Amino acid sequence: MNKTAAALLVLALAAPGLAAESRVAPILRAIDNNYRLKRDIRADVTLTQQKAGQGTKIIQMAYYRRDSDDAFLIAIRAPENEKGNGYLRVGDNFWMYRKNTRTFQHVNRDESIAGTDARGDDFETRKLEELYAPALGPDGRELFAEETLGKVPVYRFELRARVTDVDYPRQVYWVRRDNSLMLKQESYSGSGTLMQTAYFLKFTEVDGRFVPVKQLYIDEFEKGNRTVVDIASIVPGKLDDNIFTKAWLENLSK
Repeated sequence: MNKTAAALLVLALAAPGLAAESRVAPILRAIDNNYRLKRDIRADVTLTQQKAGQGTKIIQMAYYRRDSDDAFLIAIRAPENEKGNGYLRVGDNFWMYRKNTRTFQHVNRDESIAGTDARGDDFETRKLEELYAPALGPDGRELFAEETLGKVPVYRFELRARVTDVDYPRQVYWVRRDNSLMLKQESYSGSGTLMQTAYFLKFTEVDGRFVPVKQLYIDEFEKGNRTVVDIASIVPGKLDDNIFTKAWLENLSK
């Protein structure tokens, strides 16, 4: 057998393994599909922040979301010293508004919301397939396992960022096997340091989609810091286009 024929035989034998379908990709598609809502929504959001040595701070916000153009708006209602501040995202643009200076500042999607462990991308439409790819082990296989989280059967898998505009370049997910709902997320820095652990504690159904309405974010870098996100009074339905504008957010603070 000549070298060319031998090489072709090796490729033929290896092809089934190389072409093996990803186990992670369909789960990411299911998560992305679930997070994209069929209609606009309005909701009330409460952030309960605990910081080591500083006690508890409660932040109340109005939240508006429109997935057709990846838009959302957050208007802070309490505490009084932050009332009127807010955040606006439309497409790839994300602004932070400060009432005391009446100015908008262009910020990154990883911007901390009101100084808490919740970030801007926690409120946006998730597009995991665009942002992340399955991480591979030394053997070239996906880092994927079947486990239980508590008593719930889950898939555990690792992701690596496809793009640079993400909070963390490495993520580890625990996702329910029966419905692909995310239950736990570990976020790592580029050096491999665990920076944050998130738990998705409660979901509610909105137009056939499951929205996480209680989430816990634990700061693993600064121990003792954590934020609980509670979403309530969700109202689906078409929102006025004027809501997703700088003028509307600024007008709320008057």
